Amino acid sequence: MKDTLKHRGKRNLLANILIEKGIEDTKVIEAIKKVPRHLFLDSSFEDHAYQDKAFPIGAEQTISQPYTVAFQSQLLEVKQNDVILEIGTGSGYQTAVLLQLGARVYTIERQSQLFKKNKLFFPKMGIRPKKAILGDGYKGYPEEAPFDGIIVTAGAPIVPKPLLAQLKIGGRLVIPVGVEDQIMTLFVRKSELEFEKQEFGSFKFVPLLENKN
Repeated sequence: MKDTLKHRGKRNLLANILIEKGIEDTKVIEAIKKVPRHLFLDSSFEDHAYQDKAFPIGAEQTISQPYTVAFQSQLLEVKQNDVILEIGTGSGYQTAVLLQLGARVYTIERQSQLFKKNKLFFPKMGIRPKKAILGDGYKGYPEEAPFDGIIVTAGAPIVPKPLLAQLKIGGRLVIPVGVEDQIMTLFVRKSELEFEKQEFGSFKFVPLLENKN
């Protein structure tokens, strides 16, 4: 598949929908306009690529709804060259948006099927995270901590303590917390022991699971 003028037009329409839904960060909107979401789906589902909805990608996982990707990215407040840890590579779409925002991304995937797929797919797409890791997202990635930001793209029944521990002072953790439905939650690290917590309403994610490889 190619990225055509028609696709770019559809991304512009999608970006307008996200603005209407309350996405205000212009850098996030520009990233959504630039990342060709249709290339992250099987070609037979191309018509679904620029609708604002999640879509199955195999291994019981989904490509997140564009609004959710934009909302989480906005909460993360990515600055140029920020070091970001992504928990749940999935399709790689959120990874690509973070890279478009100027982040240096470490991304962890627990499903070997998706990890292997992305190992081939990322180079073809020119997606260059600092490192893609097959592993348990609950543990984070202490080898490269502390991080400017951590984004979790699956529903966590609890907030994993290693993720909080791996934030820089001033760093931001964006994580959907809950079992059936999740509450989008932001933690900002204020000091070694102090975290500021904010909640941003209900979302629906696939579950974040441990030790499934």
